[in-house]
Amino acid sequence: SKSAKSTVVSPGPPVYLDLVYIPNHSNSKNVNVEFFKRVRSSYYVVSGNNSATEEPSRAVLDSLMEGKAQWESNMQVTLIPTHDSEVMREWYQETHEKQQDLNIMVLASSSTVVMQDESFPACKIEL
Repeated sequence: SKSAKSTVVSPGPPVYLDLVYIPNHSNSKNVNVEFFKRVRSSYYVVSGNNSATEEPSRAVLDSLMEGKAQWESNMQVTLIPTHDSEVMREWYQETHEKQQDLNIMVLASSSTVVMQDESFPACKIEL
């Protein structure tokens, strides 16, 4: 049988980081509540824009809130979505009050960077 790859978070104390890219396009097969209990960051990049593969996953976004609710401190967390997805919009609207209680902010950026003949969305992060 084919074994599924997953992000395994080993036991131990939490790890504090400034910026974390949520693995595998924020797919719930790889990231769960344990990830967010242990990997604590001021900024999480939420990638993915594929509703067929459920990326980003609503379960991952909910896991972030559940994991963060168990942190000892109420440090601010900023989510940085790489795409404007339906999943992200619905999650934001449905959980906005809980996000505020947990000190979670979703960064919405309408900035665009133009380089040569290409343009793409961008945001500025100050650490």
